[in-house]
Formats: sequence, C-alpha cells, structure tokens
Amino acid sequence: MPLEIERKFLVTGDAWRTQASGKVEMAQAYLNDLATLDAGAMNVSVRVRLQGTEAFLNMKSRELGTTRQEFDYPIPVDDARALLKLAVGGRIEKVRHYVVFGGHTFGVDEFLGENAGLVVAELELDDADAVYQRPDWLGAEVTHDSRYYNLALASRPYSTW
Repeated sequence: MPLEIERKFLVTGDAWRTQASGKVEMAQAYLNDLATLDAGAMNVSVRVRLQGTEAFLNMKSRELGTTRQEFDYPIPVDDARALLKLAVGGRIEKVRHYVVFGGHTFGVDEFLGENAGLVVAELELDDADAVYQRPDWLGAEVTHDSRYYNLALASRPYSTW
C-alpha cells in the first residue's frame, strides 16, 4: 500500500527563493468535494492535476496528520483537461518551487488566484519520525490543520478567511 508521509509548514519571508532549484506550474481540482468527505460519505479525495507538461489522477485517504494512503497515476493531458471541467469546488493554481535543504527537498507552493498570498512548504519523508533540518524561512507547522489541505483550499479559498 503506497503511503505519503508529509509535513506541511507556512513559509515566512522570501529567503527560500534564492535557494530554489526549479519550479513547475500546477493546476488541480477535485472530483469530490470537502462536504462529502466531512459527512463521512467518502474516505478518499480524488484529484486531477496538470503539472507542467504531465497530468495525474491522485487519490488520498481522508486522514488528518502526517501519514495517508496515496495513489498517483499518470494520465493523458487531454483527459486531465476534460476531468478538470467535471471537477466540483474551486480550482487550485500554484507554482511549486523545489528547495533542497539539509539533504531533503521541500516543495514550496506559491498559490495563485483565490489562494494568492498563501505560501506553504511540504516535506515528504520516508518515516513519520524522520529527523530533518529546519531552514530559517520555515514557519509554523500546519500538518494537522485541515484548512491548509488543497481540498479545503479548493472549497474555502485563503482569500475568504
């Protein structure tokens, strides 16, 4: 069973920009909504994502915290565009910057559109208790705050908080 072990943090300042080694534009939306999950009618979020010149269908188990089941499958870009039109809730648009620090790669997501102004760093780990170095620009951890999950941001954008 594929697992995602991820920590999520707010980002403070712009110092990370000078350390970024690459970036990719992303657009994603969900085929089910937050209300369905909150009501307990489903136990998985289903997302379609355009990531640069690639596209993916992704499913994540509904669990708050660092560890969730995750299934990620490449799909044709034209299929992803069609699925984006079928999505419910809002669309997430962001630029993911890759920052290597202390032997780990942080994905720093700079959100656009209705979530503009929000910058979140994600760190995928091999173990939930893995030790990692914290760069100075890494702010408060929000791993356990569901408001910062992309599914929640699609339903309740940062600009409405």
